[in-house]
Amino acid sequence: MNVLGIETSCDETGIALYSTDRGLLAHALYSQIEVHREYGGVVPELASRDHVRKTLPLIDEVLAGADLGAKDVDAIAYTAGPGLVGALMVGATLARGLALGWGVPALGVHHMEGHLLAPMLEEERPEFPFVALLVSGGHTQLVRVDGIGMYKLLGESVDDAAGEAFDKAAKMLGLPYPGGPHVARLAEGGTKDRFEFPRPMVNRPGLDFSFSGLKTHTLTTIRSLEGDGELSEQDRADVARAFEEAVVSTLVIKCRRALEQENLSRLVMAGGVSANRKLRQQLANTLSKQGAEVFYPGLAFCTDNGAMIAYAGAQRLAAGQCDGPDVQVRPRWPMTDLPALTVAS
Repeated sequence: MNVLGIETSCDETGIALYSTDRGLLAHALYSQIEVHREYGGVVPELASRDHVRKTLPLIDEVLAGADLGAKDVDAIAYTAGPGLVGALMVGATLARGLALGWGVPALGVHHMEGHLLAPMLEEERPEFPFVALLVSGGHTQLVRVDGIGMYKLLGESVDDAAGEAFDKAAKMLGLPYPGGPHVARLAEGGTKDRFEFPRPMVNRPGLDFSFSGLKTHTLTTIRSLEGDGELSEQDRADVARAFEEAVVSTLVIKCRRALEQENLSRLVMAGGVSANRKLRQQLANTLSKQGAEVFYPGLAFCTDNGAMIAYAGAQRLAAGQCDGPDVQVRPRWPMTDLPALTVAS
């Protein structure tokens, strides 16, 4: 079965074609970063308009890249939520229109389930059960995963997610949007141990996250440095390093705690922040000491992409799931509401 995947939940248009027999056949991604950069964040109306402009050409590109045509598509999977409602509607209405025209089934996919299953696109796949750390945009969650659709939420951010905290810290430091890669790059030149930033909520029980206090601490540190004059490049790098180390350390501590709590030895990390090199290194070093393995998607599939939607959709379509006649998107959608698959994927 060849499944066309369409991802339009926020500011990236992702298209992919996944075969249940041959794996990923082709994929393409258009990022709207340059469109939104001057505003310091995503403008929903601009995002929706750009998806309208880019989705069909990218579908043509992916089909050509796989040397296939519309007649070879057996089903369509699209992101139905969570995300920006206008952006979701672009992908959903186009997917349903194409499915009707081509005479194939369509299925709305949960965006975070797509991220969670993205490591399954790699050669080394994690086996169920495992703990997943999902760090994507406005989400930071720890989830126990016993199978597709068998999810138990262990902890989540109670305010700012890790990705949002990176964006806000970047803005304080005068760095462009999106902030994560720029903060990480600046942090490489930072002085070790000049600043010690707090690790939020690690000294209390539970697996929830909070990064708003860390954001405030970062701002206070910057203002104190500005009181002595203009921030030097070294000041900025030192603050970036302390901030990044605090976020990474917090995530690592919570992941280790989650594995111990659930008595599991496999961790999946997915989402945009999972591309952070320091986070990958520290997770691997820390968890290997307790005999745990860490699995990631490839760097191309850390951010929003069509391949993860095509894969996740293919698993559910193969199990007989498909949409009814109405087009529905869900800007807010708890992943624990998803039905479990009753057949092996």
